[in-house]
Amino acid sequence: MSVLGQLEGFYDAVPRAGARAEDHGPLTLFVRDGAGWPFYARPTLGHPGPVGAADVARVRARQRELGVPEAFEWVDETAPTLRAAAEEAGLAVHTHPLMVLDPAAAEPAPHASSVLSEGLSVRILASADPALPTALTVPHLAFADPGTHIGTAGTNSLTALVPLHADPVAVERATTRIDAGLTVFAAAVDGTTALCAGQYNPVGEVCEIVGIGTLPAARRRGLAYAVTATLVEDALAHGLRTVFLSAGDEDVARIYARLGFRRVGTALIAEPFV
Repeated sequence: MSVLGQLEGFYDAVPRAGARAEDHGPLTLFVRDGAGWPFYARPTLGHPGPVGAADVARVRARQRELGVPEAFEWVDETAPTLRAAAEEAGLAVHTHPLMVLDPAAAEPAPHASSVLSEGLSVRILASADPALPTALTVPHLAFADPGTHIGTAGTNSLTALVPLHADPVAVERATTRIDAGLTVFAAAVDGTTALCAGQYNPVGEVCEIVGIGTLPAARRRGLAYAVTATLVEDALAHGLRTVFLSAGDEDVARIYARLGFRRVGTALIAEPFV
């Protein structure tokens, strides 16, 4: 099976662990059961036909009916008609480099010296790790201020948002997934505060590294590199053979390239214009 074929199987399998799948012909809508990050619609695995604007419009109507985000995610190379259909249906389409770890470069480089010299701990988080609540929260701050520039949101902002993004239900869900081996979290931790965090989710021998986010005020210190390297090391140690991710932009992709990731396609996300 090709690499993109492996990724398509992964993309279809992962949401099914925490969502129900609604069949909408060439599109499948995943709807989360309970609290947590909302899911999206994506091309139906194995569907032979093209996707049209009317297909996108029908799923958008269903998403509005359910009160979930009108979001679509897919790989351009495996669903080449969907971009034009999404744009015709009135959605904004965002592009992200899709990258797979090169097996020939599968030994991650050492953690950035700046991380170690500052006394930070870069580690895989156990379910009882006191840094888990901030690790669940810091990506929300990072994604609210995307890019690699140094921002203003610091630890005070992080602490204020922990009750919103790491309430007891969210922490319990995360700890259950950790203990079940469904998700692996890593973080760069100062004391008990995660300044950068991310995770990977394994399915068979494939895993996706997702949610790598650095506290905006803590950027440009090598934290995202170190957290990603830690996740890669752990994934390889557990026998995962295909490790992939989607970079936020070309600048971020260059960071991942230093770890041995190579571009294999383009991940697309469609959502309403803001």
